[in-house]
Formats: sequence, structure tokens, C-alpha cells
Amino acid sequence: MLPLCPHLGGQARNDRLNNMSKMKFMKANRFWWSIAFLGCPALGVFSQPNVVKISALKSNNYGVQYVLPKTQLVVDVEYHEVRRKAGPYAKYASAYLGRNNAAALLEDQSTFTLDKVSVSESGVPNKEKTYLVTFKAKTTAPYVYLTEEGLLCTINVDYMPEKQVVEKVEKPVSTGIEINPQSVFTEEYLRASSVSKMAEVAAKNIYKIRESRQDILTGDASEMPKDGEAIKLVLGNLEAQERVWMELFVGTYESIRHHKQLTVEPTKETNNGLLFRFSTFLGMVDTDDLSGRPITLTVKDLKSVKIPVPDPKKKVKEVDGITYNVPGKAEITIVDGTEQLCSTTVSIVQFGTTQVLAPTLFEDNKKPIQVHFYPQLGAIKQISQ
Repeated sequence: MLPLCPHLGGQARNDRLNNMSKMKFMKANRFWWSIAFLGCPALGVFSQPNVVKISALKSNNYGVQYVLPKTQLVVDVEYHEVRRKAGPYAKYASAYLGRNNAAALLEDQSTFTLDKVSVSESGVPNKEKTYLVTFKAKTTAPYVYLTEEGLLCTINVDYMPEKQVVEKVEKPVSTGIEINPQSVFTEEYLRASSVSKMAEVAAKNIYKIRESRQDILTGDASEMPKDGEAIKLVLGNLEAQERVWMELFVGTYESIRHHKQLTVEPTKETNNGLLFRFSTFLGMVDTDDLSGRPITLTVKDLKSVKIPVPDPKKKVKEVDGITYNVPGKAEITIVDGTEQLCSTTVSIVQFGTTQVLAPTLFEDNKKPIQVHFYPQLGAIKQISQ
């Protein structure tokens, strides 16, 4: 790699691109670049990163600076919480509604259930892997596409980000009729002089509603609805009324979905390392909170890349060109006790090595080499001419 120049002179050009700001990751070395922003991330179904086009010009000594990424594991945790609120007549459920309701909740309670854990890899700039490549002055206008963080996207070819589908979250649709509880309460219930009497009247109304529903289903009602739609509407209304009365005994509940992300930067193999803790009554808790059971992570290097062992007796010779990553593979396993929550294979830069594309590959003016990279890995995706 060539050393960075302390100063580069400006050059007037008709193209407005040369007047744009320096990229953040280039400020430390005082390089002015000719850049063209390709827009903001798309909103909606697809998302794409911001990228910049950098041309190797005389104004920057035909040099392009970039950075290689390192891999972070992104752990997505999905769980839900059920909040249950005890009914005011819970202790009367067994006496007035029978054995089936003897287990009515006597006090408010929240419980958490772990639903899904998944793992994906993400690339973040590795400041220790910053490079400068210099193209020859007479080559045909070489250019590079980089992310805003300086990760390689393409060389000598326009960058087309891969479309990523964003999962749509559908709102739950209510399947029953919702009514105002105050419209259901009868005069006898509201005039009751004690809690036990109110519970007794509430239970009587539940049985009356059930009898009315049974009469309609068997055709014994004194005034039957005129058609099928009317029957459906009446039965739905009776069900909503019964639900209001029943909630006074068995209580109410609501389900709340939670989603959290954790990032882990693997530097070596890990066997059952503590990732987080999960409590049935508190949800995700800190790793030092013993109220939660341990959720562990295992990272196994599959040794898919042969890493050369340097000879300490030989001096390492720097090679000019474009340095890129050759990531290794790792098996990721996440376990909850004896239950396996996730098992997948991912690419990890730290378990691989680097190689160099010789600068002579880009000296053919008639058919310049085009290179596509995986920006999040710093690895070559495709080379064409």
C-alpha cells in the first residue's frame, strides 16, 4: 500500500461532483474526492444503503481510499408478554360459575414467552484495515463505488444494491363485537348492596345470556331473527355481553409483542457463552440477573479458509493492489437449556484471511476489469471484463 499524501491541490472542473464535501472516513488524511451521492435509503418494502462514487482523478493522484469490514453477529430476539388483570369477583368464580372457573386469577400477573431467536451477520468498518489504492494515470477513468462508511461495493461498474424485503407487521384484526360494558350492566346489578350480591347478579346474567343463545340455536326463541345475517348479528352481540360479565370473574388479558437486538463481535470460537438471560416473569434481563435462565451462544469455526502461517524469519513484503477479504465460515448455535433455539452457518471475516488484486488488472483501457464486492464482507462477488 502507498503512503497517503499530506496535501493535494484542487482543480476546477465543470462537473459539480468535485465540489462536494469530503467523506467522513477520509477527513483524517485530507483527501478531496470527486463524489456523487446516489440518494437516501428507500422507504417501504425495500431498503438500500447510501453509496458514493469516487473517481480516480489527477486531483487525488489517482488514489482511492477504502476500508474493509469486520463481522458482527446480529441476534434478533422475539418474545411476547401476556398481561392478565384479575377480575373483581375472582374469588366467587368457583361458587357461582362451577369448577371450570375455580382457577380464576386472583391477582394481576404478567408472563413472558420466548418465541424466536435468529442470527445474521453484519459488516462494520474495521479502522485497522484502511487502504489506499493508486491507479495508473493513463487508464480509462477508473472509479469505485463505496458505502458512506468506505466499504467497497464495485470497481469500474455501477453499483446496484440487492433488494431486501422488509417484513410487514400486520395489525391483529378483531373478530368479535366490541360493546361498552356500562351498556350491559342491569339496574339490579348496579343497585346491589354488596360485592357478593353483585357477583351473584353477574352470574345470573351470564346464565340468562347462555339460555337465550341456546334458544336461538334450537329455534325455541319467542322472537327468532328473520334471516341468517340477523342470527349472526344477535349471536355476536350475546357473545360480547357474556364476555363483559365473564371478565368480572376470570379477568382480562392482553398480549404484547417485544423485539430486541443484540450484537456480538466474534474474535474466536465460543462454547456456550452467556448471551442473555430470560425470565418467565420479567422477560429479557441482564446477564448478571440470576432471576432469568441463561441463553447461551456457541460459535464454531468451520476452518473453511486455509490461513497461511507467517514465517517469523521472513520479512513481510507489502503488495500493491486492492486488498479484499476472504471470509471464513462459522456454525452459530443458540441454546435455551436443552432446547436449541437457533442453528445456522454464517460468514465471518475474522475467521478468514485477505488477498490482493494486482493493479495491472485495471490497466486495459479497451476492456477494463469490473469487480463486484459484498460490501458487508469486503469479499469479491464477481469479476468480469
